[in-house]
Amino acid sequence: MAVRPNVKVIDEEVTFEEEGLDARALITRTDKRGIITFASKAYRDMTKYSKEELIGKPHSIVRHPMMPEVAFKQMWDTILAGKHWEGMVRNLRKDGKYYWVIVQIDPLNEAGEIIYDKPEEIAGFVAVRREPSRKEIQEADAIYRELRKKELLEKENLKDWEREVLVWISEGKF
Repeated sequence: MAVRPNVKVIDEEVTFEEEGLDARALITRTDKRGIITFASKAYRDMTKYSKEELIGKPHSIVRHPMMPEVAFKQMWDTILAGKHWEGMVRNLRKDGKYYWVIVQIDPLNEAGEIIYDKPEEIAGFVAVRREPSRKEIQEADAIYRELRKKELLEKENLKDWEREVLVWISEGKF
């Protein structure tokens, strides 16, 4: 399901280097429903959200409207089955700027241990993010633009913000 951006989206990318986060991983933990239970300082620094603004909120708080819904469906199908997932994601910061990450997500049990192939024991997830290369970003961006455009064109009743995303795609923004 599409998530309406909770901030005004700005066509400006931010890199780890610009934020002083070279080689630092951005880490979060969530419960089984994707509600944030932990956000590392590096994650908070990059997203511009405070600890209080993140804890207890759905992880979709940082979802960029250009991200295709199918990417998140595939992610959820994988992690809820108790499998490791890795993929590229464009996230939206509180200030409206965006950043790219390669995220790895693993299922956790009640003790906070990583477990695989035991979906009945999943209590939450841990996600570790790193900065992708420019080549990885360019490749993912091209694929995601096409996927997102296709998703939106197939919808019967677009919301105003979804129409705006289609305009962004046609104008080559974001």
